[in-house]
Order: sequence, then structure tokens, then C-alpha cells
Amino acid sequence: MSNNLLNQKLNVVNVGLELFSQTLGKQDVPTTHVSWRPPAGGNKTIAKLLDKYEERINAANEIVIKMYNDAQPILTGVKPAHTVLKGLTRETILHAGPPIQWEDMCGPMQGAILGAVQFEGLAENDEKAVHLIKSGQIKLAPNHHHGSVGPMTGMITYHMPVFEVKNETFGNVAYCSINEGLGKVMRFGANDPEVIERLIWFRDSLGPALDQAVTLCGGINLKVIMAQAVAMGDEMHQRNIAASSLFARKICPQIARLAMDNDEKAKVTKFICDNDQFFLNLAMAAGKSMTDPAKGVKDSSIVTVMCRNGTEFGVKVAATGEEWFTAPANMPEGLYFPGFGPDDANPDMGDSAIIEVIGLGGIAMAASPAVVRFVGAGSQEDAVRYTKEMGEISYAKSTQFLLATMNFEGVPLGIDIRKVVENSIVPVINTGMAHRKPGIGQIGAGVVKAPYGCFEKALVAFAQTLTD
Repeated sequence: MSNNLLNQKLNVVNVGLELFSQTLGKQDVPTTHVSWRPPAGGNKTIAKLLDKYEERINAANEIVIKMYNDAQPILTGVKPAHTVLKGLTRETILHAGPPIQWEDMCGPMQGAILGAVQFEGLAENDEKAVHLIKSGQIKLAPNHHHGSVGPMTGMITYHMPVFEVKNETFGNVAYCSINEGLGKVMRFGANDPEVIERLIWFRDSLGPALDQAVTLCGGINLKVIMAQAVAMGDEMHQRNIAASSLFARKICPQIARLAMDNDEKAKVTKFICDNDQFFLNLAMAAGKSMTDPAKGVKDSSIVTVMCRNGTEFGVKVAATGEEWFTAPANMPEGLYFPGFGPDDANPDMGDSAIIEVIGLGGIAMAASPAVVRFVGAGSQEDAVRYTKEMGEISYAKSTQFLLATMNFEGVPLGIDIRKVVENSIVPVINTGMAHRKPGIGQIGAGVVKAPYGCFEKALVAFAQTLTD
């Protein structure tokens, strides 16, 4: 019997550490790898609680997934921020990510804030702006604390126009700034006169024109545009060309009807049509409006917020409401523009990871063959692998955002902190890369992984709510 076994061809089943199966594979030994990790990251107390209340957790997660799928984000207007954001004063500067003190902020974030202070006419130069901030006369707060989101540095101030998006299914409203386009922009930390002048034009011309045009449209259903765009090759974070074009088809005929100077109409129309990322900020506001109703859903382990401020990464979970769980922000990996490299890059930042929370961006990488090489993700097969891996940490699938490259499966939806910790797989996010120094701007694009520590902390806090 033993001789027969020794003469048979070896086939190894490897359980646990994948390195062993990779080593055997290099030696042409047939190997089956079984990915197994202890539940709850090996915390026996939490594992017992999750097992005991599994049925209750799953029932709550079904409620949240239905909220995400049933949401109908409608663009209803473009308003000056102070008219719609509660508690926003002229001395308040909103930023991306979880709460952070001035002294702990990265270069691009500080640069953007100095520019925002000057845009509001509160200081004539950087030195005076810094004095106002350090003396406490300028209040800094996260966008998410005011029902809003913003890309990269995420600046929203008193006079800036913001997209107003209403979730008609649940009645809540969310807001986002207008995308500035490429080049020197405040979202990447620039604050020179060119940047300020553009924001003044947003305030005085672009914002009011968009608001009037949206009114003439009778509102615009953003989810319909997003679903069409995903089918056309957008993943909605790094690639928004289809969505931006679809939006332009809706809005530009109405802009043509406005009672304003023809040259100014042409300038507004050109700005929208020339900006391939214009729709990103609309998708962010839509994502915020879709996930906010889930805040406070008891027993749900689904993520409602992911964001970063260039220093820390923050997560919120349905059951724990407004509580932040943070860990140091990671460095993106990808492709750099000529003349730049990893030593120039800043850790990841922005509220735009709300796109991944609703199953798009890096989670829907398979949707967008055109973006795969741009972010350095490799081949289309790699993109599909990314999406399948994200399915392992998601509770369900979207019923509206469908993947043509995966036989029209719905994108993975509902990042589940239980699955993140159990599988040691973290969400992958498509992102732009900012220079660590203010004023230089975007230096590349790539992908970044959320830090595992956020989810580990969130799971501990979530487990405690199960016995409350």
C-alpha cells in the first residue's frame, strides 16, 4: 500500500499561508490552495458574538443593501454652500477625510486651506491666513460632518457653489463641490491667483448657470446616468468620460436657453465638455446621498463611509452611526507622470472613496478596460480579479450597476467589516496621486488599499453594539 502511494503523482492541498503553494507551483508541483483564516481575525470573543448574532446581522445588512439599491439620487440644483449647509459660517473651511488638526495636515491639505481662506477674503496672504488658523479664528471641519463630500483636499467654503443631490427614495440630501478640471487646482493643494480666479468664476457664473439649467431640466436622475456609464466603460472614480458626456447632453441644451451673454454661455459649455472628470463630483454627491440613510441601522456591519485626509484614513459603519475608525493613510501605487516618482507622492486623500462604498471605482475595476492600464492595474484579467476579490468582502451585488465584462453581474455591493477582517482583504480604491508639496498638483494615478486597522477597530466596536 505504502509503495503504491509513493509511486503516485503528488498533489498538495495547502491550507493557510499562500506562500507555500506559490513555492510548490514554481517547482511544477500540482497544488490546491485553500484560503482559510480564523473568524474575526482570531478574536474568540468577537467570533462568538458574530456567530451568535449572525442571523440578526444578516437581516440588518439586507435592509442596508436594499437602501443602497433602492436609492434614487436626483440632482436638484447648484447652490452657494452657506445657503444649504447647516452651521457653515464664513470662517468655516470644510475638508476631506476624518477630523484632523492643522498641525497634522499634509502639505497639499494645508496649501488648499490657505487658498480657501484667501478665496473667502479673510486674509490677503498665506502668512495672515496661517495666523487666523492657528489663533482659532478659522474653524476646520470634515465635509462628512456637514452632509457633504469633496475630492482630494475636498475644500468647501461659505461662497463656493455645491451640487445638491436629493435621494428621492428616502428624502435626504447630500452636497459636493464642482470639479475644477486638471492642472493647478485647489483639490491638489494649489492656491495661486489662477486657482482663486477660477473659483470666483464658479461662484459668480458657472454655479448660477448650472443651477438654472438643472431647474429647466426638472432635476436629473444621476443613478440612471451612472448605470449607463458603467455599461459604457466607466468605473466612476478615475474614468468618468461616459458619465460626463451623458451629463453634458442633458445640461448643455438648457444652458443654451439661459438669458446670459453668448460668450459666457460658450465658456460654461466648454468648461463642462472639456472636463472628462466633471461627473466625478456628481457621482460623489450621489454616493453620499445613497449611503447616508443607512447611518444608525442597528446590527448592520456594512460600511457607510470611507475617506482620507492625506494623513489618516477613516471608516464609518451603519450600526455605529457617526463614530470614526481611523488608521494611517496608505501610499497609492500606480503610474507617475514624467518627472515624478514615489518619493514625490503624498499619502492618499479625498472623500471620493464614497464611490467604492457604493460598489464602483476600484471595486468595479472590471467595468473599465480603458482605466486598467492608466492606474497601473495590469491587464483586463487583473481588473476582473480585483472585482472578484472585492466580492469576497461585499455582502451582496448591485441591481443597477452591471458589469458587461462579467456577463452583466452586478458590482459587489456593501463592504462588510466582518468579511474584511475574516479574509484579511481590504477595499481597493482607484485614486489620483498628489505631490506632497502644495501647489504642484496631480503627479499620477493608481490604486490604494484601505488600511486594515480601520476595519479591525470597527469590528471591535460593532461587536460591542450587539449586546447593548
